[in-house]
Amino acid sequence: MRRGLTIIVSGADPDRLRSALGVAAAEAALGGRVHLFLDAGAVPLLRALPDALDAMLAAALDLGVHASVCQTGLAEQAIALDPRFEAGGLISIMADLEQDRLLMA
Repeated sequence: MRRGLTIIVSGADPDRLRSALGVAAAEAALGGRVHLFLDAGAVPLLRALPDALDAMLAAALDLGVHASVCQTGLAEQAIALDPRFEAGGLISIMADLEQDRLLMA
């Protein structure tokens, strides 16, 4: 059985998010369980997500990728929660990690 994959996007670099979405989509397409988490530093990307990244996000979600975003980061940036994401934090990410592989982007 494949171990799950958790990807943490730590900063507001669109290229890192693009790479993270590509890896997430590829793993999900192979039948893997994937959790994508945008940490506080990546939250500003949600303010004005470029169309290409929004399309990649939609495709990853369609493949079954679970996405969450740092609720503290949302509050700090005064950004409303995108309904495609779940609000969470690093404690819940680490508590749920178990035997999943962890990738920092």
